[in-house]
Amino acid sequence: MQKIKIGIIGGAGYTGGELLRVLLRHPNAQISFVHSTSNAGELLSKVHTDLIGETDLKFASELNQDIDVLFLCVGHGDAKKFLTSNEIKSNIKIIDLSQDFRLAQNAIIGERNFVYGLPELNKSSISSAQNIANPGCFATAIQLSLLPLAAQGALAEVFTTGITGSTGAGQSLTATNHFSWRANNIQAYKTLQHQHIHEIEQSLNQLQVNNKAAVHFVPWRGDFTRGIFVSSVLSCNLSLEALYEMYQNFYSNAAFTQVSKNNIDLKQVVNTNKCLIHIEQQGDKIAIHAVLDNLLKGAVGQAVQNMNLMFGQEETTGLHLKANYF
Repeated sequence: MQKIKIGIIGGAGYTGGELLRVLLRHPNAQISFVHSTSNAGELLSKVHTDLIGETDLKFASELNQDIDVLFLCVGHGDAKKFLTSNEIKSNIKIIDLSQDFRLAQNAIIGERNFVYGLPELNKSSISSAQNIANPGCFATAIQLSLLPLAAQGALAEVFTTGITGSTGAGQSLTATNHFSWRANNIQAYKTLQHQHIHEIEQSLNQLQVNNKAAVHFVPWRGDFTRGIFVSSVLSCNLSLEALYEMYQNFYSNAAFTQVSKNNIDLKQVVNTNKCLIHIEQQGDKIAIHAVLDNLLKGAVGQAVQNMNLMFGQEETTGLHLKANYF
């Protein structure tokens, strides 16, 4: 099989590094260039030191357009600036990991129209897409928690809490991602106004169509490096048995989303592209828990899953990853 030729913009950060780790082991991927203005000419392994002995590639300062797909691993707002400033050949597919094109009203730039890249929701559209807006990490976990209920028109108000590791904040140092601040500490942030709320509600209402799904979200910063655990509470009159049947049927063909009747935890999913879901019930209230790795199923793993679909490959290719359980 002819290999997919890949370019990466923004290869020095957490998502760029994680993308390299996955693609270097992908049997049908060929990394043509990794762009970084500040590290141009340096070995990738000088920045991502775990790649010593894995590759002799160096960071590039120029764009090479002899590629099949371009990954944008840049900050929010920078993807739009990049595509405005650089004319990318129309035959090159683009997968953007920022939030710039996730909402329908922002999905078109020039001749490019971005499809929202949540495979459990839009697999058919992703498979025929030229451009993908990769979902946010919290958004992925919360949406996967709630999509089966949305498909039944069973959502109204949802109250969600979630905690994320420090890698979710990016590599640039801030007061709240220093080890000395994170260690033995948690904090709520962006309460009820997190940027992922809009894309979550957009997807839920895509299935529910009555536009009644409203998510009230309180995110937390955790004292660990990677992973997301979210819990969503809502009213529901279905039995627990009926809920599990609904969820298992909805995700019966999902490559990486699994429904568990046992309690779930972060160690089951960190360093994998999995999302695990567990449901609990008390009276007419249910709590739906979901766990995933924010850098993989919440970012890079999902982006590679989308790439596989776009190029007609088995979507799990290069993503058979092992959890660090101990």
